[in-house]
Amino acid sequence: MSNWSRRDLLIAGAAAGALATSSAQGARAAGRKKPTLCLFSKPLPFLGYSNLGKALHEIGIPGVDLTTRPKGHVLPEKVEHDLPKAHAELKAQGVEISMITTGLTSIQGPAARPTLYTAAKLGVPFFKLGYYRYSKGVANLEATLAKVKTDVEGLAGLAQHAGIQGGFHNHSGEYVGSAMWDHWWLMRDTDPKWMGFYFDPMHATIEGGSGGWKIGFQRLAHNIKMVSIKDFYWEKSGGEWVRRVCPLGEGMVAHAEFLRMLAATDFDGPITLHVEYEIEGPTESARRENVLTAIEKDYKYLTKLFNEANA
Repeated sequence: MSNWSRRDLLIAGAAAGALATSSAQGARAAGRKKPTLCLFSKPLPFLGYSNLGKALHEIGIPGVDLTTRPKGHVLPEKVEHDLPKAHAELKAQGVEISMITTGLTSIQGPAARPTLYTAAKLGVPFFKLGYYRYSKGVANLEATLAKVKTDVEGLAGLAQHAGIQGGFHNHSGEYVGSAMWDHWWLMRDTDPKWMGFYFDPMHATIEGGSGGWKIGFQRLAHNIKMVSIKDFYWEKSGGEWVRRVCPLGEGMVAHAEFLRMLAATDFDGPITLHVEYEIEGPTESARRENVLTAIEKDYKYLTKLFNEANA
């Protein structure tokens, strides 16, 4: 990073609020909008909106996937005031809000309407839904899916009225959507213009191994709104196999193949870089600096693969 001290930025940025994104480079077919590369703001809670925008601009990331959920950069109960503030301060640093990550699971939630209407008014095009979990026991699978389907259809209707598109994440584990056929069933009666999928090849690989993630991608490719990029590997710990999130290129996710598959579709939404692995440092200031260095490294790796896939 140049022109200013990263350490000064880290010391100055003690407030919550952050953003980042990056404009995709590389050729796409004539007349097609390029996807936007952006950064998920979760690893940068120590930077306020302006300083976060400045940091991302220096790295070369012009967009952000901003958290607007509990403990996020914008708290749900303050979204009507703080999201416009974040938007203005980030825009002043040359950073746009490419999407928001919410905790919304129902239109009955008190933050649903304020979040979607405020985001849409600011021109934010996409939002990620919150998470739904399966209850314990197979007997509750169909009941859970039916309830979630009703909730998602309600959010799709609200999204349409507000003018913002939603995406359902395929998080691994005992979450609705970890089995990607859930997504297809849940969305079959919603308007695809306003509700679709937030595809995550890492979580798809965790659940789908070498081939299941490809089948899942093909099943959902017609209506993928957003994409999440991160990496992992399996590690044996305490006699059990656990997943370890790691820097891009050090794990098991076939990012190059996935991005080539994605480039063959009509996808033009945000591709969000997630940096969710453990990053340490001898002091808190050093750890924060190491976080920015890790973001810069992963972003360069992602940009390289993206350009190659779209050449």
